[in-house]
Amino acid sequence: METENFIGHKDADANANNANKNSVWVDSESSEASFGAPRVLPPKIATTLPPLVNPGLSSQQLNFERPTTSYALNDLSEERTNLGNTCIVMGLLSEMWIVNIAFILGGTYLKAFYLGKLQQYDDYLLWNNSCYWKLGLLLPLPYTLICFFGLVLPFRTPKFLSYEDDKKRRVDNLYILTVTKGDNRAAVYRAWNAHKHLERLHPAVRVHVLTDEPYFFEGINCYTCPKYFSTSSSKYKARALEWYRQTMRFTEYDWILHLDEESVIDDESVKRVLDFIFHEKDFHFGQGVIFYNQYKYWNNWIFTVADALRVGDDVSRFQLQYTYFHRPVFGAHGSFLLTNGLVENAVTWDLGSLTEDYQFAVKAWDRGFRCGKIAGIVREQSPLDFIGFMKQRRRWYVGIRRLPSILPKVWSFFWSLGIVSLFASVASIALGFEFHYGTPRWMAMLIDFNFVNFVWLYILGIFLQDLDKKVNPLLMIIRIPTTVVIQFIAVVMEGMAVMYGIVFPPADFDVIKK
Repeated sequence: METENFIGHKDADANANNANKNSVWVDSESSEASFGAPRVLPPKIATTLPPLVNPGLSSQQLNFERPTTSYALNDLSEERTNLGNTCIVMGLLSEMWIVNIAFILGGTYLKAFYLGKLQQYDDYLLWNNSCYWKLGLLLPLPYTLICFFGLVLPFRTPKFLSYEDDKKRRVDNLYILTVTKGDNRAAVYRAWNAHKHLERLHPAVRVHVLTDEPYFFEGINCYTCPKYFSTSSSKYKARALEWYRQTMRFTEYDWILHLDEESVIDDESVKRVLDFIFHEKDFHFGQGVIFYNQYKYWNNWIFTVADALRVGDDVSRFQLQYTYFHRPVFGAHGSFLLTNGLVENAVTWDLGSLTEDYQFAVKAWDRGFRCGKIAGIVREQSPLDFIGFMKQRRRWYVGIRRLPSILPKVWSFFWSLGIVSLFASVASIALGFEFHYGTPRWMAMLIDFNFVNFVWLYILGIFLQDLDKKVNPLLMIIRIPTTVVIQFIAVVMEGMAVMYGIVFPPADFDVIKK
């Protein structure tokens, strides 16, 4: 591969002709960069970017809003903080469908039949008075069925992907974009230090950090959304993303990997992202799996177990969406969201929602864009305190409920029914001491199916994250029963967050401390 001085960073301010002319990565056929192959770089890079085309701004303002050099290429340090066990985890997930079937169906059978007598299950009874309050225990059935099918259908991993003799899709730039308000200085530099070396992984990669004014950071590729920029609807993160979109002037050959300030992606997952871009030509946006084990993992047992359900959700419900439906019927996460420039320009981030990521995905679907599964992992961090947890879940619930489309309202309705199911669980336990009714076997099997599904989603989430962190096997085993116990607390907290959203809906966007 030829020595690259890499002066071709396509940036905000180049016009369309200059951007194409100056771009190093013009055609995938003309630059077959192999993953992991060393790039020959000069000891010091002076990548001067063209000025912003805005005569109303001073040179001081221009330098404040965006970097003038690619600082990532200046740093040749070998320290790595974006470590993971992606290959092993993905290899296991490709075979986990067999284990998922065995555990869920086997666990349901054992609980409904072998332990049925202990739980007063009755084969000769179709209905009794206790069925009225036990009906609430059947309400999660739509969710657990969706998750079940996501778990028992093969997971999309490199084992099932073959790109031999496949012509690559043209890529000019892959922007790995960490989005943050900027007030958490430690988090900004932590994200930058984790990702800065990725620009040496492939010629198309650009590592950027997007902040809000007045938070501008010297010495990194920091793009700062100015205070004077406004849109018709969006605020906060969506507003900054819209400014970035307009500034960068994306084309269909540009891709953006959106990350939150605490998000970290490892080298192997970036390779999987590039594979998706090059070869999955039917899809214009995609998403992978998000773990919550990057920082302070198991520091707070309750929040760690609570977020294990989100991991289980990713490898079940969202795996079904991205691998088989290829449409965001269940929405999207705001982090580890890979989008094509064509999609960003068609949808824009001028959305005006508490859950702009979900709304963006739905609008992209409305415009005919399809999504796919990325066989990679991004690692994040759980909330640090109870208030942060409650505000986070409340924003998701209320934001999804307020979206104008039908499907978000359907899913938020089922989310609301979780409160009824929680009360029904408490009522069944309390009333069971007073009224000794049996449970019809047909109802008991459905209730047990729900219960086993939820337990397995929590256990699977913890197991995969422990495996990714290379936790001692003995400790992994000990954490399984611990998770089973703590998940009951987590379920109650999830229900409380929904009630919090119903009674005290947020007036604005809540930024939680991490």
